[in-house]
Formats: sequence, C-alpha cells, structure tokens
Amino acid sequence: MVDRFIARFGQEQIAVLHSKLSVGERYDQWQRIKRNEAKIVIGARSAIFAPIEGLGLIIIDEEHDDSYKSEMTPRYNAKEVARKIAINKQIPLVLGSATPDVNTFYKAKQGQIELLTLTKRANRSQLPEVQIIDLREELANGNKTMLSRALYDKIQENLKNKHQTILFLNRRGFSTFVMCRDCGHTIKCKNCNITLTYHMKENKLKCHYCGYEQENVTICPECGSSKIKYFGTGTQKLEAQIQKFFPNATTIRMDVDTVSKKNSHEEILNRFRNENINILIGTQMVVKGHHFPNVTLVGVIAADGSLNIDDYRASERTFQILTQVAGRAGRENLQGNVIIQTYNPDHFSIECAKEQNYDKFYLIEENLRKQLKYPPFCDIIVVGISGEKEDEVKKQAEFLYKQLYAKIKKYNINLALYSPRPAPIDKIKNKYRWRIILKGDFDEPVNDMMGEVLKEVYAKGNKSRIVVDVNPSSMM
Repeated sequence: MVDRFIARFGQEQIAVLHSKLSVGERYDQWQRIKRNEAKIVIGARSAIFAPIEGLGLIIIDEEHDDSYKSEMTPRYNAKEVARKIAINKQIPLVLGSATPDVNTFYKAKQGQIELLTLTKRANRSQLPEVQIIDLREELANGNKTMLSRALYDKIQENLKNKHQTILFLNRRGFSTFVMCRDCGHTIKCKNCNITLTYHMKENKLKCHYCGYEQENVTICPECGSSKIKYFGTGTQKLEAQIQKFFPNATTIRMDVDTVSKKNSHEEILNRFRNENINILIGTQMVVKGHHFPNVTLVGVIAADGSLNIDDYRASERTFQILTQVAGRAGRENLQGNVIIQTYNPDHFSIECAKEQNYDKFYLIEENLRKQLKYPPFCDIIVVGISGEKEDEVKKQAEFLYKQLYAKIKKYNINLALYSPRPAPIDKIKNKYRWRIILKGDFDEPVNDMMGEVLKEVYAKGNKSRIVVDVNPSSMM
C-alpha cells in the first residue's frame, strides 16, 4: 500500500503508522502529521487517532477485515470511530472491499450508506477460472496427500511455464495436534485448554494462544507408549510435501513463524516478486491485496478450516477468504486458475466463491441471519468472565446472570438472555473463561442497565475479570 502511494504522491507527502515501528519512529511520524507535513496517513487500526489537521477524507480499505475491531481494552471498532469522526467533521468516509462485511452491505441496501460498485478488475484482466475439488473423492481414489491430482498437475504445468503459484492454508505449524495411538492422550498446553501444535523446524510443540512451547514428545506422558502420531496439517507440513513432490521448485513460506522479525513481511513478498520464486505457501497473510503479475495459479488446500468454527460468521469468513485469495491469480494479461479443495463442495459459501458472486452469497446469508436473529438484525453482547479459580468464575457467572435477568425484567428491556456457559476455549493463559450471551439492540437503556449490573457485581467484591464486548470479532 505504502509503495503504491509513494509511486503516485511521493515520499514527502506520506506518513505511516503501525505497531512494527519503534517508539522513536512512531514519534517522528506522529510529529510530522501534527506539523501538517504529511498530507496522507497510511496505517493500521490505531492510525484512526492520528492528529490530522484539516482532515478531508477517510478511507478504510478491506473494510470486512476483523482486525479493525480491537480485542483488547479499549474494545473499539476503527470503523465506528471513523464514522463518528466523519460525521463530526462532515467529510466523506469510504469503506472499500470486494467482499463487504454483511452488516455494511445491509446498511447500503437499506440506503443508510451510498453503494458504489466497481464492475471490472484492475487492468481489465479476466476473472480466474475456479475449480472445486471434492476431497472425499480423492480419498476414495487412494490419494491421501495434501494435494489433489488436479492441483498437482496444475503446479507441474505452472513450473514448466515459469509462472508462479500461491498455496493457501490457514493453519501454521506442521501438525495440528499430537496424540498417543495407544491411550488416545493428546498433548495440551499447560496454560490453555487447547492442543499444542507441532513445529517441525524447531522440533517443538507450541501453543498458538499464549505462546507456551515445549520440547517435542516421543513418549506418551500418560501411558509410556512410544506410538506418538502427528495429526492434521499446517504450512510447515505443506512446505515439506511440496519440496518432496517438486524437488527442483523454489519455495518460500509466509506465516506468523516466518514474519516475526522486523521487515521480514516485506522481505518475503519482495523475494517472491523479484526473485521469481516458484511457490509461495502461506496463511491469511497471502490473501491481503497483493499484486503479483506472474501468479497464475492459486491453490486452497483446505477450504473447510474456516467453515467449521463455532461462529455465526463462519460462512461469511469462508466466502471472503476464498474470494480474496482467488483474486491473487491472473491479475495481469495471463489467465488465472484457482483450485479449491474441500470436503463440503456443495456449501453455498464455497459455490458462491467459485462464481465470485457476492450478491448471491449475501441474499442467502441475509435470509439465514434474519431467521436466526443474528447481526445485522440485532446486536450480540458477549459478557466474558475470567479468573484463575474455575469455581469462582462459574459462581460469578451465575450471579451475574441472575442480576441481568432481574434488571431485564424490571426495566422491561427487549433482550434475549442465554444462561452462562464455559467459552468454546474454556482456559487461556491459566485463566478459566465463562460467558453470557445476550441478543437485542445495544442502545442507551441497555448500556445504562449493563452499567448498573456491573456496579452491583463489583460492589459484592467480585474477583473475576468481566468484559462486555458488543458484536465481538471472535466468538471463541
């Protein structure tokens, strides 16, 4: 993004704000903006608070992205902050996306937002040809590898034609979990109720939630058996398999493990582009708006990863990811091809992604959400309770539920209240997690009622942490 803007407007006009800058670099950029030396500010979520004088336009690109909502206190949504600033300053706010957030598109359909559409791709290039591969058939035909026959052949063809390939798998590491085949024991994080992921390069087991890591296990700690099996797949395992199948191909991997150092993100992308590396293997990072003229093939290894999560937006996220990753293929004059591997070829989000048909997807999703009463037809309020003692957390959740029930009845508030339950991942960083879900419109009366309840709960000497999150980006 920065490169594109510098090419158009020059270095002097632009300031950049993001978390990878050092404190000194961030201070210098902040001061440049404050002195009105920079006319354009490019940045991540927190850049919305930049001290710009005479602001005339706010653009939120890829507005569907979850990262605009902060998961830490204060739990603000950059889109909501931008909307407030735009109203106060009476300036335009542009929300851009090829796969808009369903809530945003609903507002556009209702006339609350002006809808503008781009009907042609950049450079007038053709949409890629998308092929869906049913992995059940591949298994039935004896293919137990991560690559379907069709994807293997297309990669082979691409290598022969000296074109580049992107392989997308939204899971890092080598294996998703490690299990003893004798007693069924799985190796879990000591801080979180989640299985550890095996990372082959370091020969370690890592937790992707708290960062805990330990040496690889070869003997089962439960029964002493040496029959340890690695299940599931990650980007490291995919890379190893690609190197085995195509020993002469050059590969590069892009995930959280390879971009931890400063500027490593840029270095990987530049190497892929400039050194004409054959295959880029990556997680969601490779989806984000990159322009590689020589990429003609995109392979989605497992489209079901985002489909089977405990979240009402699972279908939306699957459609967005598949459509966005497909958009990386054939962006210049060369014809693009996309191969999507899945166990659910008939799912509407996958079929609509194949057709690149957002309108069709939206109509189906809108009807489903209307029937089930999910946003945009209501707000979802998640009250999270966490603490180090499980009994205390449970007791606190039950007390909080009673208080909420009494207040909703007292003030006759139209809210659906669901009884407290452990969160889908019920322990993270040694903190047990429970939650209470409410559905309805989060307006001033509800806000006041929540404030009252929290005051009463804390007055009783509550020791647990309570977080109220409206329309959270993750339901986990």
